[in-house]
Amino acid sequence: MGPRVPGSVALDDLLVEIGGGEVTFEGLIDRLGERSFGLVVLLLAIVALAPGASTLAGLLLAFLALQMALAHPQPSFPRHLARRRLDGRHLAWAARRAVPALRCLEGVARPRWPTPHGATQRLVGVAVLLLGALLLAPVPLSNIPPALVLVLIASAHLERDGLLLCAGLLAALVLLALASAAAWAATKACVGF
Repeated sequence: MGPRVPGSVALDDLLVEIGGGEVTFEGLIDRLGERSFGLVVLLLAIVALAPGASTLAGLLLAFLALQMALAHPQPSFPRHLARRRLDGRHLAWAARRAVPALRCLEGVARPRWPTPHGATQRLVGVAVLLLGALLLAPVPLSNIPPALVLVLIASAHLERDGLLLCAGLLAALVLLALASAAAWAATKACVGF
């Protein structure tokens, strides 16, 4: 097995391969190979940073997260969605925004603290599912913290950096605890405890 190609290089290669043409979800996943979960989660997390896009991104992330938690080798979509054609320009827009963020994180992310891939993928799947649920909150700007933590987790998972993944999972726990506390306080205020 040769040296590991950074995720930013894999995304750049994907952009060149697709060009401005169309690609199906199925074709995209096949081209991404073993890194498909990490790269798709990263792209969706970046899309979730955009106002109004977080709900759709959160739903798609939940769908992918369930598959990760069940240890599927790569994402699969329903047939009608898998064969749907995507405009390469839209994909390029998201990827161009992902590559600089990924390159920045690759400056600190590198393979260290190796973890078993199957167990790690399941744990990341659970974290992505919970953070994806936070993206569905109808509170302005509440999408930004979970989307940023998702970018961190996806980057760590892509680069197989156990140390950075631990930091991302810890940030996810803190964020989930804060969201739970806020939801509890809002429930108490509404009920009048």
